[in-house]
Amino acid sequence: MSGLPYCEIIPLPNDQVSFRINGVEKTRWYFGSQYLRPFFFPINSSSGQSLTRMGHPGAPNHDHHQSVWFAHHRVLGIDFWANGLPQVRQKEWFVYDDGEGVARMAVRLEWADGHDPSPLLHQELIVQIRSLPDSSYTLDLQSTFLPESEMIEFQKTNFGFLAVRVAKSISVHFGDGVLTGASGATGEPNLFGQENIWMDYSGSLANYDEAGNQTKAISGITYFDHPENPSHPTKWHVREDGWMGASACFSGPLETTRDRPLKLRYLLHVHDGPVDPAAANALFSEWQKLPWLEVVRSKRPHQHYELQSVNE
Repeated sequence: MSGLPYCEIIPLPNDQVSFRINGVEKTRWYFGSQYLRPFFFPINSSSGQSLTRMGHPGAPNHDHHQSVWFAHHRVLGIDFWANGLPQVRQKEWFVYDDGEGVARMAVRLEWADGHDPSPLLHQELIVQIRSLPDSSYTLDLQSTFLPESEMIEFQKTNFGFLAVRVAKSISVHFGDGVLTGASGATGEPNLFGQENIWMDYSGSLANYDEAGNQTKAISGITYFDHPENPSHPTKWHVREDGWMGASACFSGPLETTRDRPLKLRYLLHVHDGPVDPAAANALFSEWQKLPWLEVVRSKRPHQHYELQSVNE
C-alpha cells in the first residue's frame, strides 16, 4: 500500500457517476437524456463547497452554462453551444477504474444535429481524477473526436470545446474573484483573446465553522491547455461574470478526419487559496509528461475494455 488517497468512480442511479477521493465526492458526471449535453457538477473545494454553478447569475438565457461541459458553437454551421435541437449524448461507458492516487472513466459521446438520428461525430472522453499531496486534486480531460464522414470542420468561434462557469462568489462582477493568466496579467480586458498556457479563476467561498458561523476562504480552478493541442498556446474566452474557456478555434477552424482525428486535452486543478503561479507552472510541467491514454479491448476475464498508454 502506498498510502495515497483512494480514488473511486462510482456509477449511480439516474445516469450519474460520482468521483470520490477517500470517500468524499469531488464532482459528479450527469449524462441523462433530460439534458442536452453531459456535464460535471459540482466541482467541490476541500471544504465541500462548489466552485462552479449551473447557469449565469444574472442572465436566464445562459442556462446552457452547466458548470463544466463540452460543446462547440459551429460544427458544420450547426450550433451545439446554446440550448436547441442539436444534442450531445453519452452512448456507452467503457471503463470505470479505481485506485490509489488516481481513478479513471472512459465513455463515448455522440454529437447529433437533432434531425438525423445518426450522429455527426463521436467523442471518446477519458477522465482522470488525481489527488495531489496538498489535498488539492485535478481532473484530466482527454477527448478524441471521430467523424462519421471522412472529415468534419469545427469552424472559427470563441465558444468551444471545454467550458467552465464558476460560482457566483468567485466571479469578478458578482463576487470578489480574480482572473489570472499564466502571463501574469489579470482581468478580462487583459486576458480576453490572449494566448496563455493556463487561466485561473479564484475567489471566496462561504464556509461555516462548527458553531455555524459563516467564514470565507479563497479557492479556485486553474485550467490548463495541453502543449500537444493544435492551437497551443490557446487563446481564451474569459468574462468577469464568471466564465472561462479555452478557445481552440478562436483564430480559425480545426478539422477532424477518420485518419487523423482531432485530439484535445485539458486539465482542471482545484486548489485552496489564490493561484500560485510557480506551483501552476510546475504542475503544467509535470502534467505534460503524463502519457495519453486510449481505450483497448481487454484480455482480462469479465472486463470488456481497459485503458493503456498510447505508447505501450
